[in-house]
Amino acid sequence: MLGVTTRAVSRCVIAAVGTGWVFVLNAASFVAVLASLRLLRAGELRPRPGVHGARGGLLEGFRYVWHRPELRTVLVMLLVVNTLGLNLPIFISTMAVTVFHEGARELGYLTSIMAIGSVAGALLAARRTHPRITMLVATAAVFGLGLAIAAAMPGYGMFGIALVVVGVSAQSFTTTSNSVLQLGSDPAMRGRVVAIFVAFAAGGTPIGAPIVGWIADRFGPRCAVGVGAAAGLGAAVIGLTYLARHPLRSDQGEAACRPRMPTSSP
Repeated sequence: MLGVTTRAVSRCVIAAVGTGWVFVLNAASFVAVLASLRLLRAGELRPRPGVHGARGGLLEGFRYVWHRPELRTVLVMLLVVNTLGLNLPIFISTMAVTVFHEGARELGYLTSIMAIGSVAGALLAARRTHPRITMLVATAAVFGLGLAIAAAMPGYGMFGIALVVVGVSAQSFTTTSNSVLQLGSDPAMRGRVVAIFVAFAAGGTPIGAPIVGWIADRFGPRCAVGVGAAAGLGAAVIGLTYLARHPLRSDQGEAACRPRMPTSSP
């Protein structure tokens, strides 16, 4: 979702001042990163015992996740949404050009509208100090419903309004899933769980892109967006199935994803 926001800003800058300045601004953005690193007070850092890498470390991470049903559920939900639901550039471009017969400028506007929703979703997610799977289920369901509404919109403007809902829910879902995985993992295994999260998040979308692209070409853009909607709703069903089998007790509260090591390993 950060990429959607970046592309939206880039298109606005290109339309305003030209392509070259986009590269200049991109280079200038690294100044903030370098300045932040320079301001780190290394003397106040406290080293912690690390987990020594070994062959099969990633496999051990998968085993750990397999014995943690809540983490396994989050990763499956993430994979489903990222593979078939988060190919938003394909959805937006095919709908704008093929369905609404708009040009490049109007496509840029739609991407910018999506970015507004993404920023709002990030700000909303940042307010939650204790993310839970229940919130993940809710955001996945809203994401699916938002795409379903977008697929049915008869006009360009209404489609853009629906994209705001899609942007908010998509960013909230991604941020919440990352938070639940990190807060729910044992510190010794957190790095491996995050590695799996990154693999699913970064690898799912390129795998699903040819699929939804073929659907858009063969059956039309609205069907492709409908597949994305089904992915969001399917992920919500997966989360609800987990909650039905592992209901949260009233005394658990926000600590529902408290890390705990598996009692046995294969």
